[in-house]
Amino acid sequence: MVVIDGSYGEGGGQILRTSLSLSIILKQPIRLKNIRTRRKTPGLAAQHLTAVRAAATICEATLTGDELGSTGLLFEPRAGAIPGIYHFDVTEARPGGSAGAASLVLQTVLLPLAVAPGPSTVTVRGGTHVAWSPSFHYLAHVFLPMVAQLGFEAALDLEAWGWYPAGEGEIKAHLAGGALARETPPNPAWLRRGPLKAIEGLAVAANLPAHIPQRMVDRAQRRLAEAGQSAKLTAQRVRAVSAGAGLFLTAIYESSRAGFSALGRVGKVSEAVADEAVEALLDFHEQEVVLDRYLTDQLILPLVLTRYQGSVSTEILSEHTLTNIWVVRQFLGPVVQAHEADNVVEFLPA
Repeated sequence: MVVIDGSYGEGGGQILRTSLSLSIILKQPIRLKNIRTRRKTPGLAAQHLTAVRAAATICEATLTGDELGSTGLLFEPRAGAIPGIYHFDVTEARPGGSAGAASLVLQTVLLPLAVAPGPSTVTVRGGTHVAWSPSFHYLAHVFLPMVAQLGFEAALDLEAWGWYPAGEGEIKAHLAGGALARETPPNPAWLRRGPLKAIEGLAVAANLPAHIPQRMVDRAQRRLAEAGQSAKLTAQRVRAVSAGAGLFLTAIYESSRAGFSALGRVGKVSEAVADEAVEALLDFHEQEVVLDRYLTDQLILPLVLTRYQGSVSTEILSEHTLTNIWVVRQFLGPVVQAHEADNVVEFLPA
């Protein structure tokens, strides 16, 4: 039994999600304690509880402690991930519903099902474009193309948009399975990202006037042009249960991708949303590193699973990334280490 202290380091839900994914893949029983105890509202929130139950469903795990607010969990898989057709709904985890991130629930089961022996389809209802989580567009245009280079085959469909506070969006994932079945796993050349090939993006407004996304596009293109960069940006108006707005940018390099986004809110003008996303992209571009700060965290586990050997550079080694490295080492030993002085993550032979 591996015991994981959920208060370590950043102390958030990533500890839970990585632990669940590894527990399934390794068929390793785990006990988590002090789950999110450093948060304002400790324990399992709706999206975490949904992730726990989703993880248990795909491996027929025995569960203890799966309730809202729980700070302790016993998770014992009876099998590896079982291919199939699955439906999970964050809104069912809490009375009155929730806009908890569908993307974070999906990421909990995505890697286990990607290495399962057959194809799966997973539908998750919840927030698709909400704060403190990767949006649908980040997963579809940044995360999945990057893990595809590691042999993980998956595709996403956005069935419905979900914004705070109601959520009720829907993401459908199609997973090919068999990702680790190859005798020689891919080992992409991520020492350098190569030249910038394109900047693509979408400005969207749900249940709001059409001028809002267009103003985001106009501002973003002007700011990028001033920096000597062209971009292919689209303005879109959509329908959703809750109103929302945001700009989602993807920088496509020769060897890698990076994503940058900003969400609107009451009192935040369209131009400020555009400035936030564009400035993050330009700051990253100037550093000439391979991975953005969020992708680094999300790629730790896929890189370890494919036995990647080498180093990758990032704009900053966030507390999320350092904590995720710690979780992986609790299961697998010193297969990955951070070099904070250089903002580099090194992957070592098992």
